[in-house]
Amino acid sequence: MDGKPNVSNDSVQLIKFHGSYMQDDREARGLGRGKAYQFMLRTRQPGGFVSNKLYLTMDDLATDFGSGTLRLTTRQTYQLHGVLKDDLKSVFSTIIKSMGSTLGACGDVNRNILAPPHPYKNRKDYQHCQVLANNIADLLAPQSGAYYDVWLDGEKFLTAEREDPKVTEDRAFNGFGTNFEGSPEPIYGAQFLPRKFKIAVTVPGDNSIDVLTNDVAIVVMSDEATGEVTGYNILCGGGMGRTHNNQQTFPTLTEPIGYVAKDDIYHVVKAIVATQRDYGRRDDRRQSRLKYLIHSWGVDKFRAVVEQYFGKKLEPFKPLPKWEHKNYLGWGDQGDGKLFYGVFVYNGRLKGEGKKMLRKLIETHNLTVMLTAEQNLILCDIDPSLKEEIQSSLESVGYDDFQKSDGLVVKSMACPALPLCGLAVTEAERGIPAVNERLRALMTKVGLPETDSFVVRMTGCPNGCARPYMAEVGFVGDGPNSYQIWLGGAPNHSRLAEPFMDKMKIDKLEETFEPLLYFYRTRREGAEESFGDFCARVGFDVLRMYQKAYVPPPSITQLPRVGVEMEAFDQLKDIAERENKTLSQVASEAIALYANKKLS
Repeated sequence: MDGKPNVSNDSVQLIKFHGSYMQDDREARGLGRGKAYQFMLRTRQPGGFVSNKLYLTMDDLATDFGSGTLRLTTRQTYQLHGVLKDDLKSVFSTIIKSMGSTLGACGDVNRNILAPPHPYKNRKDYQHCQVLANNIADLLAPQSGAYYDVWLDGEKFLTAEREDPKVTEDRAFNGFGTNFEGSPEPIYGAQFLPRKFKIAVTVPGDNSIDVLTNDVAIVVMSDEATGEVTGYNILCGGGMGRTHNNQQTFPTLTEPIGYVAKDDIYHVVKAIVATQRDYGRRDDRRQSRLKYLIHSWGVDKFRAVVEQYFGKKLEPFKPLPKWEHKNYLGWGDQGDGKLFYGVFVYNGRLKGEGKKMLRKLIETHNLTVMLTAEQNLILCDIDPSLKEEIQSSLESVGYDDFQKSDGLVVKSMACPALPLCGLAVTEAERGIPAVNERLRALMTKVGLPETDSFVVRMTGCPNGCARPYMAEVGFVGDGPNSYQIWLGGAPNHSRLAEPFMDKMKIDKLEETFEPLLYFYRTRREGAEESFGDFCARVGFDVLRMYQKAYVPPPSITQLPRVGVEMEAFDQLKDIAERENKTLSQVASEAIALYANKKLS
C-alpha cells in the first residue's frame, strides 16, 4: 500500500478482470481534496445461486467494508460498493474463502452466466440449467492463477467444489484451432477478447432472464417423455450497448444459429468464443461486440466460421414455444416438500432494516438464495411451517408480497448511475421511483385501472445495463435530467423497443406521456393488449400525430356543448377512425378550420 486512495491506470485495467472497478463518488468530493476514490466489487454467481455461507459473508462485508448496502444486479450477481483501497485484499480474500469468486465478473472476458433462478427441485431441465451455467463459467474462467496469487498471496485454497472432468477435458481439446497451445490462457491467449462476452442458459419458453439480449443464448432441449436433456438450441448476437449520436451502434437480439447434441456443448461454446476472439474488431471498442461481427458478416458466414472451429456442421435449429416472462416472485413449491419465496427488492438495493431482517431469516433458518436477473432475490428451502413467520417478518420491514405492490414498480428496473458510475450522465436508481409515481398518476388521470402496468426501465447512459431497450417504456439518460424515450418493447421481452424521442427533459414527462396513455386507453384492442404492444401496433408516426394534436380531457369537458347534424357526426366519426384521433379532436379541428376560413 502506498497511502494513496487510488490505483494506477495499469492496475485499474488489471482489477477489472478480477471483478472490481475503481469509482469516484462525485457527491463526496471535497474542495481541494480532488476525487473521492472507492472500489466496487462484483461477484460471479452463475445462475444466481448463493450459498447460505456466502450470503452471510456478503452481508458482513457490506456492513464492515462497504457502503452498508448490497446491490443485486441485472446479471444475477452482487455489487458491493464503497470499498476503500486499503480494504480490497481483505474483501477479495474473504469472498474467495467463503466459496465465492469475483474472477471474470468484469473485463474483456466471459461475464456472469445467466440462468432461470431455479427454485424447482423436481425439474431436470431447470436443474441442468444451473449445472450448465456453472460448468460454462468454469470452462471460460481465466486459467493463469494470477487472481489467487494477488489476493491470497499464492496460497493454495481448495474449494469444496471440483471442476467437472468433462469441462477440463473439453477445454484442453484443440483439434480445430480453438486453443493457444502452451499458453497459460488456452482460450483467451495474451489479448483476451475484444470486449466483454455474455452468455445465458434457459429452458424453452422461460424468458425470466432476457435471454435474447446476450452474445450467446443456450436453450436446453429435453426429451418430452423422460425429461432427460438431449441437446441445445444455440442463438448468437444479442447485446444492449450503444452510443448516443452514433448510428453504427445499436441494441439487437440473438438470431438462431443451430442445434448441438448434449456432449458437444462445451466445444460449440469454445468455437463461438474463438470466432469472436479472432475476428471481432479490436480497432474500435464501440464496434467490438459479437453482434457487430454477425451484423457485418451475416448469420450464414458466421455459422460457417464457427463450424470450422467446431469441426462439424451444426444441426438445424429446433422449434421453440412462445417466450413467457416469469418473475418467480411470491410463494411457490420447490417440488421437494419445501417452499420458495420470491422477494421484490426495489432497484435491487438491500439496505437498512430490510437488509437486517433478510440476514436474520437466512441465518436463523439456514436458507439458500437465488438472485434473479430483475434485481430480486428468492429465499429457498423454506419449511412450510415457517411460511407465516417469514412473510410477516418481511412485511414488518417493508418487503410486502409483490401482489400488494404497484405492478408498475414491480416490473421496473434501473441501473445504479449517479453518483458512482463514471459513465452516468443523469439519474436512474434514484430517479425511477418518482418517475413511476408520476406515470401512475397519469394512468389514473386518463382512466386506466390501477391493475394495469407495463415494463419501465431507466439507465443513466446508453450502455443499457438495465436493458432499457427491451422495455415497454425505456428512459435512456442523455444529459442532466434528460432522457431518450424508447417505446414498444414486448411484455414477454421478445421484441426490441425503438427510439420515440431523442430528448425529453424530466419535467416534460406529463406532457409527453399523457397523450400516449390516453390514446392507449381509448384505442387499445381490449384489456389484454399491453402498452408496448399497442405502441408497436399503431406505429410511432400515429403516436406522434396524436401526441401533437392532443387536447386534455378536462379542457374538453369544460367547453360548451355544441349539437351537430347526424350526417356531420358520422363524417367526423369516420375521419377520427381513419386518422386515429378522438372525435373531440376532429370536431375541434373542423370548427377551427371553418372559423379561420370565415374570418380570413
